[in-house]
Amino acid sequence: MTAGPAPAGWTLVVPVKAFSAAKTRLGPAVPAEARAALARAFALDTITAARAARGVERVIVVTGEVDLGSPLPTGVELVREAGVADGAAPGGLTAAIDDGIRAARADGLVPVAVLLGDLPSLRTSELEFALEAASRHPLAFIADADGTGTTLATASAGAAMRPAFGEQSASRHREAGFADLAGSAPFATLRRDVDTVEALEQALRLGVGAHTAEAVAALTDGALPHIGPGPSTLPTHLTDPHRRSHA
Repeated sequence: MTAGPAPAGWTLVVPVKAFSAAKTRLGPAVPAEARAALARAFALDTITAARAARGVERVIVVTGEVDLGSPLPTGVELVREAGVADGAAPGGLTAAIDDGIRAARADGLVPVAVLLGDLPSLRTSELEFALEAASRHPLAFIADADGTGTTLATASAGAAMRPAFGEQSASRHREAGFADLAGSAPFATLRRDVDTVEALEQALRLGVGAHTAEAVAALTDGALPHIGPGPSTLPTHLTDPHRRSHA
């Protein structure tokens, strides 16, 4: 008997807001330039951890940024937000996600997951576990650490993908029939998005990626908060690569 084709792997859609307009709730404690640098670092660390996950075939980053500021891992594709190239204002989170889903399914129905781009502590192993759990449901989601928002929403290959990110998205996803996966495992790093200084402190306690560690170190040292090459000056307990690996 001839075996059928292997099931398609996940395509992850990661919306990334313009850095100059991102993370305003970190102010006034964090200056605008540093907020932009942190937003860039969060996105790069999220993308890096996501691309390394087993079962993820593609990562599509939807953004109006001309340059994310660092070489991206192989297999990461950039989709420019509609209208940005023509000088139009970005359409917002929902429009960016819709653009990503259309790109993901342009050549056929594949399982799609939307992952927010502000998860600097994300462990690849947690994302793998979440996607494996999500594969048992047509629609599924992970609530954020506060329990009201959403950091991950998924749809199987045969399910229409119409996520409801934004305010009170967790309850709206439940009402729309998305299975709530937050109770199946702690998912500490997958749920720890960063919008406030307090959330950033919690992410640092979990351990963050190299880009975020460097941005925070620059902010702490009073230097210009640009992301660049070189080792982090943060204590090792704030950035532990073993916490973000498959192992």
